[in-house]
Amino acid sequence: MPSPKPTACLALADGTLFFGRGFGAKGQTVAELCFNTAMTGYQEIMTDPSYAGQVVTFTFPHIGNVGVNTDDDEAADPVAAGMVVKWDPTEPSNWRAAERLEAWLERRGRIGIGGIDTRRLTRAIRQQGAPHVALAHDPEGKFDIAALVAAARGFKGLVGLDLARDVTCAQSYRWDEMRWAWPEGYTHQEAPKYKVVAVDYGAKRNILRCLASVGCDVTVLPATATADEVLAHAPDGVFLSNGPGDPAATGEYAVPMIRSVLDAGLPVFGICLGHQMLALALGAKTIKMNHGHHGANHPVKDLETGKVEITSMNHGFTVDAQTLPEGVRETHVSLFDGSNCGIRLEDKPVFSVQYHPEASPGPQDSYYLFERFAAAMADRSVAA
Repeated sequence: MPSPKPTACLALADGTLFFGRGFGAKGQTVAELCFNTAMTGYQEIMTDPSYAGQVVTFTFPHIGNVGVNTDDDEAADPVAAGMVVKWDPTEPSNWRAAERLEAWLERRGRIGIGGIDTRRLTRAIRQQGAPHVALAHDPEGKFDIAALVAAARGFKGLVGLDLARDVTCAQSYRWDEMRWAWPEGYTHQEAPKYKVVAVDYGAKRNILRCLASVGCDVTVLPATATADEVLAHAPDGVFLSNGPGDPAATGEYAVPMIRSVLDAGLPVFGICLGHQMLALALGAKTIKMNHGHHGANHPVKDLETGKVEITSMNHGFTVDAQTLPEGVRETHVSLFDGSNCGIRLEDKPVFSVQYHPEASPGPQDSYYLFERFAAAMADRSVAA
């Protein structure tokens, strides 16, 4: 019996082709290709703003089996350009499911391709680096292969690209929703202790929930906010969020703001792109990784305590630890490749980590970092 005609095609810039079954939106997109090893949380991954400009290959085969629901969105819409999976999404089997993954992707304009040898594809990414790709879905199975390969080769890549402007909020807003807990679900912070300005380079909702859960009254400002705009809120601390793109490009406008905030002596906490922004502001440099870190099982060692945390990660650039200036201490490293995963100032309550302590998806080993930030604000309040 002949196999069904492919309805989707993934074309790599080197001419390698993968054919499969399309789902979600129809059409074509170009992006960088990465892989994610998480065994849960595909909806949170697809809506993580840090995935702007990327198609995500899921190494775990059971994608779509719990459907989707509005509670698990990390942003209002999917931000990742598309998804690659081994098995076609199945009928959802979960009491929280409100919609099928395929319908959700189609309604949100994102392309999926199933029936792919994701193990082979992941090996190629690891060996050759994150490739540029074109992903197309056509129910008729008609593809202009030469045009797809040319489109992949024409993608300029993420180096030098400031994507924070594309995913940041359009205007400031307040946030008081706390982390999900059984059986109440999401509740609201009604007795905040600290005023925090969160600079949104592509902030995940669960980061803001974690801040609210440790007593923060959070005001979110756009990525392009100036130091005057940040300090006008008289915050007890400043948070620098995760986000996509090349940190050096975003740093063109973010670094001057951060340096002024540091001069003001406020506690500062950064995550992911926020970590890289802080490092740049302190005088360090960032570099593009071969294939990055994307998953929910990354071991990180705290160099100051010796403790190993299993963390959630999503980044394609990293801080070059060799460029950290005097007075900036490296606090965490990846046990996969030794890359930098955390820094702190020796004389100020300023610290950041490369990984995602808020998880969603992922382990919750690192929630203590939000408590550390709150403690720094409490100490500053007592000292004042």
